[in-house]
Amino acid sequence: MPERELCVDTYFWHDLFPELFPLLILLLLSFQSLLTAHEDPSYKDIQVGVILDMESGAGKVIYHCITMAISDFYAANPDCKTRIVFMTSDTKGEPLHAVSAALDLLENTQVQAIIGPESTAQARFLEVLGDKTNIPILSLSTTPFSNRNPNLLGIAQDETSQFKGIAAMVELFKAKNVIVICEDTANGREMATYMAREFQEKNIHVTYTSLISTSDSNQQIREELHKLQTMQDMVFIMHTPPSLASNLFSMAKELGMMGEGYMWIVTSKTMDLLGSMDAEAIESMQGAVGFRSYFPSSKELHNFLLKWRKEHDALDPFMEVESNGIWAYDAVYALAMAVERVQTTSLLDEMLRFKFHGLGGEFEFMNGRSISKPMEVVNVIGKGDRSIGFWMMDTGEFVKEIEKPNSSSNQGLESIMWPGGTTTINPKRRMLQTNGNKKLRILFPGSSRFQNIAQISVDPRTNLSVVSGFCGDVFNAAFNSLDYGVGVEVVPFSSKDGITYNDVIQKIYLKEFDAAVGDFTITANRSLYVDFTLPFTDLGVGIISRNAKDSMWIFLDPLSANLWITTAFFFIFLGLVIWFIEHRTNEEFQGSAPQQLGTTLWFAFSTLVYAHREKLQSNLSRFVVTVWVFVVLVLTSSYTATLSSLLTVQQIGMKEMSIGFQGLSPVGVVYNKLNVVEAWSEKLYAPEDYAKALTTGRFDAIVAEILYMKTFLAMYSGADFSLIATAPTTNGFGFAFQKGSPLAREMSTQIAKMREDGTLKALEDKWLKRESALISKDFSSPTPKLLNLYGLRGLFLISGVSMVSALLVSIICLVREKWRMKDKMKIWRCVLHRSSEIHAHESDVESTV
Repeated sequence: MPERELCVDTYFWHDLFPELFPLLILLLLSFQSLLTAHEDPSYKDIQVGVILDMESGAGKVIYHCITMAISDFYAANPDCKTRIVFMTSDTKGEPLHAVSAALDLLENTQVQAIIGPESTAQARFLEVLGDKTNIPILSLSTTPFSNRNPNLLGIAQDETSQFKGIAAMVELFKAKNVIVICEDTANGREMATYMAREFQEKNIHVTYTSLISTSDSNQQIREELHKLQTMQDMVFIMHTPPSLASNLFSMAKELGMMGEGYMWIVTSKTMDLLGSMDAEAIESMQGAVGFRSYFPSSKELHNFLLKWRKEHDALDPFMEVESNGIWAYDAVYALAMAVERVQTTSLLDEMLRFKFHGLGGEFEFMNGRSISKPMEVVNVIGKGDRSIGFWMMDTGEFVKEIEKPNSSSNQGLESIMWPGGTTTINPKRRMLQTNGNKKLRILFPGSSRFQNIAQISVDPRTNLSVVSGFCGDVFNAAFNSLDYGVGVEVVPFSSKDGITYNDVIQKIYLKEFDAAVGDFTITANRSLYVDFTLPFTDLGVGIISRNAKDSMWIFLDPLSANLWITTAFFFIFLGLVIWFIEHRTNEEFQGSAPQQLGTTLWFAFSTLVYAHREKLQSNLSRFVVTVWVFVVLVLTSSYTATLSSLLTVQQIGMKEMSIGFQGLSPVGVVYNKLNVVEAWSEKLYAPEDYAKALTTGRFDAIVAEILYMKTFLAMYSGADFSLIATAPTTNGFGFAFQKGSPLAREMSTQIAKMREDGTLKALEDKWLKRESALISKDFSSPTPKLLNLYGLRGLFLISGVSMVSALLVSIICLVREKWRMKDKMKIWRCVLHRSSEIHAHESDVESTV
């Protein structure tokens, strides 16, 4: 028995020895290398801190990669005088633990650099270290940081750099609206903000941002996806970790959101780890397009991956190398080279200057961050993915191959297999099929009395309703230019059936129909329930009236009574002033009293037509007449203009008022002797009603939307009716769509283009062209106003001041002249009196003698 047991043991060790022998050799070599390293004083240990969440899969991958980097570096460079020794701290996923570990390393060890952490929240906490240290901190966070700490170096690719490429892809496929799905964390919300900014630069609207937490139940996620499904935007941008993405795609497939017409674009947060996702998750992602980090093929990368699989497949076959691991490998490899060059002095400066070709391509820092590299664009097909191109961040364009960046045939992307198995996609078409509809269902007036505005007829070939008229043609032109690829189903409604325009708006609000097309006035109240396009008609209302009959006294109308009286007074006053100044010296203003009166009045009134012939001798008279002639010029010009307007259009004053149309008929408001009369009580719903109401003289004017006025004038002679005034009191007509519908915005853009290129004007001329040449071309010409004294009081003030001034100066001159004559007469009297006295004295002397 002992012999047999010994034999068995011998056979046992004989079979086991070949398997244990390599392990024993490895242990002996390792022990020898440790003894040699301990005894060799030429090696200098350089402590490097490692702060990672060692319990997470990412932390484990990164740690294995950096240990492989150290092993590979020193194996390739055995003569190095330094050896990096890792001082590892486990954060256990807590940001505060990361800060605590960093402070502990700085205070209690002699670390010359710190690697990690990979979490964004943990990396943000390291920024508060500030100037406490002058050693490089190699951050593995993919989010941008504020660079408040110049020692913080980002070795991972900035995940926001791919957002420009995603926005460019959405623009490439002509989608204008997207829905963003992010993880409900601080980082997720921040990334949603970055994405929205990039989309905004491309004029792409983020309709909704869905924030979903990894802790949400399946029911909560399903409800959120169902809400997204009811929206009309079918382009989804997903930025979530792989675990959440797997759950989202699985439920999206169950809800039918991975079918034809949908676009799913996934960021590198998920796509970099696509290989670690299970087959069921990949199956649910069929047709999705993703951006992932690109690592150019090289011998070094190939050998690294072989070594990784050899070492880890037996231990953990599901542990895949991710992008952070590659970047960490290159960063530690560069750190080892930098340490060997400068050891402990100026290590940070050396890292910032360092440049080499690593596993992930060119390794170089710019502004404290690893330089941006191309992103690979892949299409999830079958059990994996297929490369369809690259996003070149430096040029901002897509290429099919990196090796041919300047080739025109290399521009763009390869064909994409979208969800549902289609190679083409029309997001606009899918928007209209959200509720299972294959056509756009619109409500249209079926019995409009204004046929030029809205007509509906049946196509005999298809037996379908088609719309025309001005409103119908504007809608057809705008919608067809959008190229949605879907038909339009026209459902007529009639006011005769008791359906009001507000009822139609209510049906759109309840999503019974997609849109309402016709003469729908845009109002604030209606805008609470639907989204209107830009107005495609003139804004406001117009007043239309019957043209005035000819009057023999119409020539008196341009001037008000007080202006007529004032003008006549000034004519007479002018004559009196000129007579007073001129009659003493000017023979033409002398003669008998009747002659002087006739000359004065003739001169004054002849200035009206500049026919005065009397020569003026006084400069004062000339000054007064010059000023007066200017006044006459202004008066006659204004009179002529106003009389011309009065002869064209009957003068009706339009009072300023606030008109609300929410509770009124959309046809308009009737004024009876300028008093408001309810339009519906008069049943003025047709042009014939308008003409009858004005022709009979029962109503003075009709107020309605300008488009109705134009239609009316196109049907009736301009010799009988005229649009005499407008007021911007309404917002015009617009097409109504469901709340949140992107169609309202895109149709508005087309309407704006049609207005700019003249299409709207051409359609208006087609349907609303007036038949009478007597109608003014300017629909919105202002109502002529009577000239009154208040408006021209400045002219009369200037003229009156000139006349009074001249009169006063003339009176002063006359008084001075009279005074001087009086003095002269007094002197002459004195001289004569003295002469008489002398003559008498001489006579007395002679008598005495």
